[in-house]
Amino acid sequence: MNIYIKNLVVITIVLSSILTNAQMKTNLALPDDMKAPYLTQITTFGQRCDWSLDGKKLIFLEKTFGDVYEVEVATGELTPLTHHYFHEGYTRALYLSNGDILLSGSKTFDAKDPWKSRHPDNAELWVLKRDLSGPPTPLGVFCKEGPTASRKQLKIAWTVDDIYISDIVYENGVPRLKQIDTIVRSQDLPKEVKNWRLETQNFRPPFDEELIFNAHYPSIEYEAEVMGINLKTKNIVNYSQRPDCYDEPEGIFPDGKHILVESTRHHPKRAEGHTTWDYIDLYKLALDGSGKMERITYFNKDLKYKATNPVVSDDGKFMAFQYSVVGETTGIGHGIIIWDFEKEKEVKQ
Repeated sequence: MNIYIKNLVVITIVLSSILTNAQMKTNLALPDDMKAPYLTQITTFGQRCDWSLDGKKLIFLEKTFGDVYEVEVATGELTPLTHHYFHEGYTRALYLSNGDILLSGSKTFDAKDPWKSRHPDNAELWVLKRDLSGPPTPLGVFCKEGPTASRKQLKIAWTVDDIYISDIVYENGVPRLKQIDTIVRSQDLPKEVKNWRLETQNFRPPFDEELIFNAHYPSIEYEAEVMGINLKTKNIVNYSQRPDCYDEPEGIFPDGKHILVESTRHHPKRAEGHTTWDYIDLYKLALDGSGKMERITYFNKDLKYKATNPVVSDDGKFMAFQYSVVGETTGIGHGIIIWDFEKEKEVKQ
C-alpha cells in the first residue's frame, strides 16, 4: 500500500469518527445505563460486531450496506477491512475459525430501494482472506439475515427458507463449500411453532453438536422462540418456551450453558404506532430446558433506547453489543459497547 493510500485511509477514519461523534453529541443523549463503570463505548459508530477468537479485536459493520471495520479492544485503533476493493456494502461480518472473514452482502445496491439488498434473493455469502490480499470469494449461496460460523472448525450454517450447513474447504487457497446439507425445515418444528420462519444463530459450544436458531412468526405481535437442534439426533428443543413473547437468540456463552437473548418480556404487548423491536432489551437464557431468563440491560426502560446484537468473548469475560434508538429498524447501531463481567462483579459486591 503506497503512502497516498495509507494517508487517505487515515483521513477517512478520522473524518468518519469526527462526523459520527458530532452527530451523536448533537442528536443523541446517551442512555443512563451507559454510565455504569463496567461499560466502555469503544466506537462511536457501527453495528453487528463479532469477537476475534483471541478476544483482542472486534469486527463490525460501519452501517447496514456499509464497509467492514476491525477495532483493537486495548487501543481503539480502527482498521478498514473492505476499503481495498469496490463493493455494494455488507449486512454481516463474522470471523471464521482460521481468521478469515465470512461476509454477507449483495452484488448490487439501489439507494432508492436499499432493503432489497438484504433480501435472501440478493444477499450472498463471501469469504474475505485475513491478509486482505484481494476481494472476497463468493461461496455461491444466498442467505436470509445472518449466517453463523463455528469458532472451532471451518463450518457455517445459514438460512434461506430452510437452514443449511456446510464445511468450508480451500482448494489452491480458494474457499468453497464442500457439501450442503439441509438441517431444519419450518415444517419439522414442534407443534407450537410449526411452520414458523427460521433464522440461524449459533453453533453451541463447547462441542458444536447443536445448532441454536430462531423461530419467529408475526401471528399476534411478532413472536419468536429460541430453538436448538441436535446435529446428530436431529432432536429439536424449545428453550425459551414463551410463544407469546419475542425472544431472539444472539451471542452464546463459551461453556454453552447460557445464551444472550433480545427479548420483549418486560413489555410483551406493543402499543399502537410501535413495532415489537421497539421494546427490546438483553436477557440471559439458560439452555438447560428450564426456560429461566434473567434481564441484563435496562436501556429500554423509558422507551427511548434498546440494547441489541450482543456477542460474548471466547473467554466469557466480556460482552460486546450496540445501543439503538427506539423507532429504528433492526440492526441499526450507534457504536460498540463492551461490558466487563468481572468488573461488574467487583462493582456490585
